[in-house]
Amino acid sequence: MKRIDLDDLPPKLAQLLTGLEEGEEVLLVQNGGVAGRLVGGAPPKLEAPAEEPSDEKAAEIFEHFRAAMEDDF
Repeated sequence: MKRIDLDDLPPKLAQLLTGLEEGEEVLLVQNGGVAGRLVGGAPPKLEAPAEEPSDEKAAEIFEHFRAAMEDDF
């Protein structure tokens, strides 16, 4: 798969590409002929950020770590 870094493109072009709706097309034209076609897709689904462990959970993890270290030494 080829990749285009939007940060390397002029701002107007990057905005055009990121503003495509799902199914909307952009024709790439060179010397009056069609050189390619881009089709907008659904934005990627972002994963929900992992929950921060509570103080209770952090203490439990630390206690397991400390016990494991004491067992080894």
